[in-house]
Amino acid sequence: MKSTSRVRADLALWFITAIWGATFVTVKGALQDADTFSFLALRFTLGAVAAALVARRALLDARVWKSGSLLGLLMFAGYALQTLGLSTISASRSAFITGLTVVFVPLASLLLSRGEVRLPRSTLASIPLAALGLWWLTGASLSDPFSRGDLLTLGCAVAYGFHIALTGRLNPELAPMAVVTVQLAVTALLSALALPFTSPHVNPTTALLGAVVLTGLLASTLAIAIQVWAQARTSAVRAAVIYSLEPVFAVAWSVLLGLGWPQRSELLGGGLVIAAVLLSELGGAPGPVAPRPSDT
Repeated sequence: MKSTSRVRADLALWFITAIWGATFVTVKGALQDADTFSFLALRFTLGAVAAALVARRALLDARVWKSGSLLGLLMFAGYALQTLGLSTISASRSAFITGLTVVFVPLASLLLSRGEVRLPRSTLASIPLAALGLWWLTGASLSDPFSRGDLLTLGCAVAYGFHIALTGRLNPELAPMAVVTVQLAVTALLSALALPFTSPHVNPTTALLGAVVLTGLLASTLAIAIQVWAQARTSAVRAAVIYSLEPVFAVAWSVLLGLGWPQRSELLGGGLVIAAVLLSELGGAPGPVAPRPSDT
């Protein structure tokens, strides 16, 4: 019975990872009809409303708003940087660089713990491997450094790393969907507040509407709800391995939709990034240096 439940959980994680892979291609297309912050405001407003209908009374907990608001700031930073980067680089390239998030998670955990955890050797070994993969992926050199889109997306991976690390420190008593609702709402609000400082434009096409629905409902509200359910029924390592295949799905969607194959250097660099992600995750989570009192 337990084995059947785990298989269902793994299939659910494969499903949402495929959805997340599709969003790179979808968002890339949506940016032809809307500016970055208009798209994010539309996407996350829809997601926040849908999540609120699920969370309902759990939103009355003041602790949810405190934790959710902080996580929402990091979520906004991550999505804003990623979407801005996508306006100048390919979907597959963005997916591979974003995949470095998993390498940044243990580093963020180390900083947030103030030295109370130590990094596994596999995680330390994954860092130079990830750097080499990023170098191949972007084609950077001393005479031709990283592009603006590469740097923005790398910043997105750092923000996501801190977001995931902080999420792991949440009080387990908090209702997950309520915290998700606040995060989506904060991201939507900050995106809307950024509009006066940009050149907003929205061309209400069918493609844009489809992108808002896919990313707002499927990739945000539904996917996160499935993630919460599935990760309670499978191991963290199995989940991380499946998540690391998100760039592979992004490339597959790109090819299926006729957007072409990535360049050879991008495939090589992307492969090294995935290898670094797997090495980091299969080595286990950061462990404590010494026992510490329980969080209150």
